[in-house]
Amino acid sequence: MAKSKILIVDDDENIAELISLYLMKECFETEIAYDGEKALELVQSFNPDLILLDLMLPGIDGYTVCQKIRQTRQTPIIILSAKGEVFDKVLGLKMGADDYIMKPFDTNELVARVEAVLRRSTTSILAEPDITAKPEKPDFERSGQYVEYDNLIINISNYIVTFEGNVIDMPPKELELLYFMASKPNQVFTREQLLNQLWGYDFMGDTRTVDVHIKRLREKLNDAKYNWSIATVWRVGYKFEVR
Repeated sequence: MAKSKILIVDDDENIAELISLYLMKECFETEIAYDGEKALELVQSFNPDLILLDLMLPGIDGYTVCQKIRQTRQTPIIILSAKGEVFDKVLGLKMGADDYIMKPFDTNELVARVEAVLRRSTTSILAEPDITAKPEKPDFERSGQYVEYDNLIINISNYIVTFEGNVIDMPPKELELLYFMASKPNQVFTREQLLNQLWGYDFMGDTRTVDVHIKRLREKLNDAKYNWSIATVWRVGYKFEVR
């Protein structure tokens, strides 16, 4: 069987060569590009099976490289970046990336992610195509660790909340609070328990912080018509209620 070809795009030579070393050890064939322009050239000449793409590149940045590749190819792309804000992750995934790995990363995890994305890609290619079907967007909401209820998906791996088919703009702490409660449906938590779990024991604020976050979640998720809700337990705290 032919070796899978991996294109590594990173302006840090040490990181790029380290990744290449580990991938070659796992019997992958690799090429390295240190800038966006060279990456686009190698996409054509090397024809990789998967691309590891840094965002902060000289010249053409990683976002633009990803967009240009997606105009003509469906080659799997895994973004490697030190930018860990939710906005950066969501933007990368929306532009067509298949996965997002934060730097610094464990090399064993990186290899495992590469293999997993390649398996999904191979399965997709082997499946008999339906020429009448419209192309579907990658199901980022259901990749990684998530919980799902009626018209609601909370993904803690990608930090994405989808409600009624739309991605909801949600700060990290709101999302973490929602995921924590939704992953333990019908379990009642005091405000103190939620503060300690999500903000830490050394948090200097008070329990009203939880109330404010719950209020904002309710404003964003109009749950009246579904079988789940963020319920108040009088004089105790809150729970993610599933009826």
